[in-house]
Amino acid sequence: MKAIYPFLLLLLLSFGLLAQFAGSDIPLVVIEPNGGFPIPDEPKIKATMKIIDHGQGGWNAPSDPGNIYSGEIGIEIRGAYSASLPQKPYGFETRNPDGSNLNVSLLGLPAENDWILLANYNDKSFLRNALAGHLFRRMGHYAPRTRHCEVLVNGDYQGIYVLTEKIKRDNNRVDIAKLETTENTGDELTGGYIIKTDYYGAEDSWVSNFPPATRPEKRVHHVYVYPDPYDITEAQKDYIQSYMNSFEEALHGPDFTDWATGYKAYIDVNSFRDYFILSELTRNVDAYKKSRFLYKDKESKGGRLHSGPPWDYDWAWKDIWDCYMFANTDGSGWAYQVNDCDVWPTPPVYMTRLLQDEYFANKIKRRYVDLRKGPLSNGSIFFYIDSVSTYLSEAQKRHYDKWDILGENVGAPEVGYIPTNFAGEMSKFKNWISTRLAWLDANMPGDENGPLQIDEYPGALFRMFPNPASELVYIESDTPIEDVEIYSISGRKVYQNPSPSGYSVVVDIQDLPSGLYLVKIALQSGEVISQKLVVR
Repeated sequence: MKAIYPFLLLLLLSFGLLAQFAGSDIPLVVIEPNGGFPIPDEPKIKATMKIIDHGQGGWNAPSDPGNIYSGEIGIEIRGAYSASLPQKPYGFETRNPDGSNLNVSLLGLPAENDWILLANYNDKSFLRNALAGHLFRRMGHYAPRTRHCEVLVNGDYQGIYVLTEKIKRDNNRVDIAKLETTENTGDELTGGYIIKTDYYGAEDSWVSNFPPATRPEKRVHHVYVYPDPYDITEAQKDYIQSYMNSFEEALHGPDFTDWATGYKAYIDVNSFRDYFILSELTRNVDAYKKSRFLYKDKESKGGRLHSGPPWDYDWAWKDIWDCYMFANTDGSGWAYQVNDCDVWPTPPVYMTRLLQDEYFANKIKRRYVDLRKGPLSNGSIFFYIDSVSTYLSEAQKRHYDKWDILGENVGAPEVGYIPTNFAGEMSKFKNWISTRLAWLDANMPGDENGPLQIDEYPGALFRMFPNPASELVYIESDTPIEDVEIYSISGRKVYQNPSPSGYSVVVDIQDLPSGLYLVKIALQSGEVISQKLVVR
């Protein structure tokens, strides 16, 4: 009997009758919560984690020591809808034994302490988030880097996950200036900031002055990400709110295309252009209404608002029952028109207005045509997809033994046929992309050969906001400011900046009577800019 026991064990394992996990040919993450307790939604609990990776062709067994990481973490379930699915997504921090943050490189990703393990219950290709980030990086922007891995929690196999960088301010992530609570004046006040459109609470956001024209009763919320709602100072709140309000006023104003006074003075046009192309390629239902990030650095480091990084693409790259355009099976429909439906959170309507500017639309078309010859070519995209699917060819079998969902409509409510095997899922994924790209080729707005006027404003980049104003006025330029003077309508000087503050000056106008004033800004380059200011 003893002689045939190993044979019976192997036979049972081969037929899946024993649920023992022997190991992985891709990186393996083993998590053991302290005390064996279930991982909660929040707050993070203490746990130990080891990551094992013996490289290509190696075998990573649960009993192996952690050769990539072995130590303390804090971990919790993260996400909203995704947290309700059987395969749970996790957020974790790498920690020192005393509980302090420990910056460490994981699987070749730059050192940090905040990480995400994205689940794949809603993404049978394992690629939707990873591919979106890969393409945005190839466009020249930061997007969270990823590594595929398999995960054990409390000895229980959980399937394939995507180890992902959490979006945060860091030199190797969103590379903007660190903003301390003591930095409340001058150039220091102007950055860095990260905000987003997302689910919001009573204390973590503010309301935009510009609801969608088609849904004027709704409210667009801008959510504080960095500094977070508990650390951001009142001066910093006032600044970023004023900046966003002034950008939206310029965007929706009558002179919105003007280089000096329109939206171009406030945003990095190329990042908005590329975010639009990625969002429409993926036809992502969440691209504009949820998990939509924006960031801004100090004025001395550029100072304009950037669109991105991209996040949350597990509902993208597929036809789903949602707002009508996302259910189209012929590749058609614009994700930016999501406000045509009663969606929540309510997204801002930047793209609707931006596309009314011939300059912006033509930049999109030229960029898209150029990208289609390289990163967005069918061949380039499919090469990436095929390489990852080959890499996961064995791991996906273990994943779908754990989660028997092939052929079932789980997660996002998909339209049409649901493949019954992994090869079918990958074929469906690539067919969807081909269909979508063909539609975009025929319908992308703008004129590839149309005029771009000037591609960069020849003068100094300059902003004065808010205007009208009643308390503080922010004056910013990408060229150092030499002096600021304010004159009444009669020509009397009523203000002169006593000590110019580099790239940004904050002027307190509370003592000025209501009326029209002329502001003269002298730059170190010798350029003098004159602007009207309304004090109310």
